[in-house]
Amino acid sequence: MSRRISLWAPVVVYMAAIFYLSSMPQPPLPPGGDKPWHSTGYFGLAVVVTRAVAGGLPRRITLAVAAAAVAIAAGYGATDEFHQMFVPGRSADFNDLVADVVGVCTGTGACWAWGIISPSRDEL
Repeated sequence: MSRRISLWAPVVVYMAAIFYLSSMPQPPLPPGGDKPWHSTGYFGLAVVVTRAVAGGLPRRITLAVAAAAVAIAAGYGATDEFHQMFVPGRSADFNDLVADVVGVCTGTGACWAWGIISPSRDEL
């Protein structure tokens, strides 16, 4: 049970942080726009989700693990955009979701690459 908690607690904390930030009414846009921040934030979410789904990192990431991680993290991005429709001064933005998904796919891909180039646990 504590292994599951250690794997999934970072996911819950990360999602809570995204929810908190997206609940702020009308935050100032950073210079250069917010899309790089969306991608960066969801890159991080993808890493913690992939770690949880895979049972830890580094590990060879299977297609099933990658698909599950992308579905969870991108699905959360979609629900976050929906949530912003109800926050004063915020709105749902399809381009934000696209930036989220770019970050998710990049983060999951980075975990896959890390699993390919890292020595296995047996070699450590």
